[in-house]
Amino acid sequence: MSDIAHLAATLFRKAAGARRIIVAVAGAPGAGKSAFAEALLPLLPEGSAALVPMDGFHYDNAVLSERGMLARKGAPESFDFEGFRHLLTRLKQADSDVAIPIFERKSDFARAGGRVVPADARFIVVEGNYLLFDESPWYGLSPLIDHSVWLDVPMAELERRLLQRWLDHGLSLEDARHRTFSNDLPNAQRILARLRQPDTIIKNG
Repeated sequence: MSDIAHLAATLFRKAAGARRIIVAVAGAPGAGKSAFAEALLPLLPEGSAALVPMDGFHYDNAVLSERGMLARKGAPESFDFEGFRHLLTRLKQADSDVAIPIFERKSDFARAGGRVVPADARFIVVEGNYLLFDESPWYGLSPLIDHSVWLDVPMAELERRLLQRWLDHGLSLEDARHRTFSNDLPNAQRILARLRQPDTIIKNG
């Protein structure tokens, strides 16, 4: 059985008797969280799972610019943590449909209410960089998560993927290297230095 199929079976067993479980898929920038989470959803019972990306809680570029943080977009401080925690608290209650924001990477913009998580969804798959980050205030997410997954990718592979990501977005090689080495990889190293123990580790390199 593949790692992802084994994880799906584990989650199915864990959900027995539960109205809803929150599954955190965490990893460094470039670890493949979005693709992994999207591949996991079809392996869960049909119609029972919903995907919630943390990236919808990026502060807008105008806000980051005002705070002198635009060059550090993607760092822990560039997210609306309290808004995200409030959303997870609402999702944990499982008592109503919940609208969630969606980040559009191409336009570099978050759309409020871009998707709705139905009240009857049993599996909420949340993906993001800092779901297992053991720094204040991020460790406050721990009580809201029922099962955590860490995607383990070698640093050299993260570097390759991140460079290619920025090149695919139309940046020059010089600009892509600057974004990767001045922001993305420092964020990855910061996460790895303060990582809480996950329930499941999956090598995704």
